[in-house]
Amino acid sequence: MTDGSRATAIIDDLEAEEERLESILDGLDDAAWRSPSAAEGWSVADVVLHLAQSEDAVVLSAAGGDGFARLRAEASSVDDGADRMVQAERAEPAAAFERWKASRRAALSGLRTADPQRPVPWVTSGIKPATLATTRLAEHWAHGLDITRPLGVPFADTDRLRHIAWLAHGTLPYAFALAGEDAHPVYCEVTGPSGDTWRYGPADAESTITGPAGAFCRVGAQRLAPEDSGLVASGPHGQAALRVLRTYAG
Repeated sequence: MTDGSRATAIIDDLEAEEERLESILDGLDDAAWRSPSAAEGWSVADVVLHLAQSEDAVVLSAAGGDGFARLRAEASSVDDGADRMVQAERAEPAAAFERWKASRRAALSGLRTADPQRPVPWVTSGIKPATLATTRLAEHWAHGLDITRPLGVPFADTDRLRHIAWLAHGTLPYAFALAGEDAHPVYCEVTGPSGDTWRYGPADAESTITGPAGAFCRVGAQRLAPEDSGLVASGPHGQAALRVLRTYAG
C-alpha cells in the first residue's frame, strides 16, 4: 500500500470515528454536557473543547505550521498544556460542540490535501499525515470512552482499533524512553472485535503481548490498568512493555 492510499484509508476511518462521536454528542441534553467526564477535572463539554483545540492544531500542522509551539514553551507537560488551554477557553456546551464540528472538518480536509510523504510538525516530532490521522483517531476514540462511560452510553469496539493497536506497538520505543528504560523488540498479537488476528512486531521476539485488541488499546490509552486487562505478557520484557504502553505523547 502506498503512502497516499494508506493515508486515505486511515483518514476515512478517522472520519467515521468522529461521525460516531458527533452522533452521540448530538443526542446529549444540557445536563449531560455539563456532567463530569472520565477525564479528571473535565466536563463532557471540556473534553469536546479539548478535541476542538487539538483539531485546530492539526489544521496548522497539515499546512506546515506548528500548533504546539506555545504549549511546549509554556507547559511542563502535554497534559498540563492541554489543561491550561481548556481552562483559558472554557465555553458553553453548544459553543464547544460547534467549534469541534468545524475544527474536525477543517482538520480532515487539511489531512487529505497534505503531501502523504512529507512529515508535518506535531507534539514531539514531525510525522507523516497518515500517522497524524492515526493519533487523532486514537484520541477521539479514547475521549469517546471518557464521554460515554460515565453516561452509560453504548460505545462498541470496532475494527478501527487496528490503527490504534498499530500506534501503540509502533510507539513502544518512545514509551520505553519516556519511562527511562531501554527499548526492546516486542511481538504483539491481538484479536479484533470481528475475530481477526492483528500482528505487530517481529514474530521471533523473545517478549510478547497477546489478548483482545480492545484491552490492548485501552491500556495504551491509559484507560485500563495492565493488571486488569486480561492481556498476557511473556518473555524478559513483555511485562515492562505492557506497563509503558501508550498511544499519546507524554
